[in-house]
Amino acid sequence: MDKLPRYIEVSSTLEFSRLVCALERAPRVSFLHEHNGKKVLSVQMDILKEKPIVYYTPFENDGHYICYGLKGGKEESDIVNSTSDASKLYSPIVRIKSLPDALKPGNGTADRYLPIELEDLSSLAKLTWGFEEIPFPLFLFPHANKWLVGVFMNFNEEGASYFCHVVLDSDPGKPFLKFTTNNGSEPSFVDNPSEHGYSYIKIIKLKETHPLVDYGHLQN
Repeated sequence: MDKLPRYIEVSSTLEFSRLVCALERAPRVSFLHEHNGKKVLSVQMDILKEKPIVYYTPFENDGHYICYGLKGGKEESDIVNSTSDASKLYSPIVRIKSLPDALKPGNGTADRYLPIELEDLSSLAKLTWGFEEIPFPLFLFPHANKWLVGVFMNFNEEGASYFCHVVLDSDPGKPFLKFTTNNGSEPSFVDNPSEHGYSYIKIIKLKETHPLVDYGHLQN
């Protein structure tokens, strides 16, 4: 029972919609089930020392698909019963009647992501090198009066897992990081990934500080 998953809440249904749909070649499947007595949508995004890391959002709806798109440069998210609008992305909602014990949340783990602080957003964007076709999300959350934005990754399957991040003074308030490798311009936070000639990474804001980062190793 030492390999039970950890469940981490994102800050809104829109954040979850971006997580499973935005910039994906094929949107991820979302799972609907009970968690702590409430219905939630969830998706597994990582494995930490053989423990599934699952992100979720509370959900009260009878629809069959998460619908995500952009209108007027702003994100839209809805729960629908049809995938008829070809301009939108859809994540199918799979309803789980009862979670097996192996997918029920654990009570805690000593395993942690080791933090690696990067000097700038350009360094963070460069971690996408070789991952352009399978974009990973950046996770954003508050910590010690600052905001951390970064990616969870490991460099080999047997070794430690890391949180490669940049420290921000405030919440950037925009859901995408725009960057280019064609000139020396610095990456910037933007509302949508629609400007041609750039690459984009989606940002997922958590409801609270991520519980699995070893903050004792952060430099002051």
